[in-house]
Amino acid sequence: MTTPTPAETRARRRRVIKTVALVLAGVLVVVAVGGFLAYRHLENNITTIDTHRGLGTDRPEPVEPVEADRPPLNLLLLGSDTREGQTGHIGGETPGLSDTTILLHLSADRETAYGVSIPRDSMVERPDCLTDDGETVPGGFGMFNAAYALGGPLCTQRTVEQLTGIRIDHVVVVDFNGFRAMVDALGGVPICVPEEVDDDIGHIHLPAGSYDADGNQALDYVRVRHDLSENGDIGRMRRQQAFLASMAHKAISLGTLTNPVKLYKFLDAATKSLSTDEGLNSLKELIGLARQLRDIGLENIQFLTVPFEPYPPDHNRLVWAPEAKKLWRRIEHDKPLPDKLEKTVITAADTVPGSKNGPATDRPSPTGAASPGDAGSESASPTPGASESPSAPSTTSTTDPDAEAAAAARRANGLCA
Repeated sequence: MTTPTPAETRARRRRVIKTVALVLAGVLVVVAVGGFLAYRHLENNITTIDTHRGLGTDRPEPVEPVEADRPPLNLLLLGSDTREGQTGHIGGETPGLSDTTILLHLSADRETAYGVSIPRDSMVERPDCLTDDGETVPGGFGMFNAAYALGGPLCTQRTVEQLTGIRIDHVVVVDFNGFRAMVDALGGVPICVPEEVDDDIGHIHLPAGSYDADGNQALDYVRVRHDLSENGDIGRMRRQQAFLASMAHKAISLGTLTNPVKLYKFLDAATKSLSTDEGLNSLKELIGLARQLRDIGLENIQFLTVPFEPYPPDHNRLVWAPEAKKLWRRIEHDKPLPDKLEKTVITAADTVPGSKNGPATDRPSPTGAASPGDAGSESASPTPGASESPSAPSTTSTTDPDAEAAAAARRANGLCA
């Protein structure tokens, strides 16, 4: 066998290096093209809400930051049981309704965020709204949820702005059909169901216990209101808050934002389920928002319910308590939550009570009012004294009156004690 000369060896090395370089270049091109196509695919998933008309000219003024470099941010998050152009809607006889409304406030310094749930059965004075066709939807006194049913997300945004005096920067509608895929993309989300659910009205069936819920089970968990809680829709909102905390906890703990495969699956499911205003309808803006929330920290993302009282003519309905005005002014002027409301929050660092990931909080009602039953449901029954109570971890001895009250509150809200 002839030994290659030094010149032949150098030539062979150059050919090998050239081949490797060409292969690497080809790989980079494939990755770049694939990344571009994936990015474009995700961008095309997002549905845009046209906000150029429908909000009126009498909107609240935006709040200018005092010491921070950027303004506070207010988002209106709506959960819808249907979406135009899709089949197989969820919601039985109530298509086109928004079962979930959360006003999410990010402070100007991006150190805190809190989401305020607005009960769908609140009795409020709705303003006139414009539909996409330019038709006027008359306002009037009635259920808050009627704004979405009659005029869609922009009517809900206008209603919230007029009722609270808070300028909404962005609106996001999450379709419940897509919500299932988001949960499945995370490999399930921990829940704890205190007792078996066998709801023939809502066609919801859940086994008791702590487990990772798949998309269908998660959707049933956040929608059920006939079996789990004694206080109807209020308990359901509390479970939604606990579930969102658990979902955020799992998404961040799994490193979804830094795992390309998990991130793509989650973003694909999320963007398919989202409708946003023009200012938030790009992947860049959505990822930027997610990073802001991540930087704020799970322990500083809080969920609470607007203070409420029973509506005297019909205790299956409710009205906002006087304390609600103080809450809206705090948000309007980018102030921290008052101490009284601070005690009512669930944080995104918490997980579902009783789940294998640890306890979530369920703290005192800011009003101490009895919770109304689930409006619109024949099976709903208001339960006096079923308001939320001070919380303690599930490991606390139940001989403590506060711990007993906390356990009773969690049971009333359909959460594990």
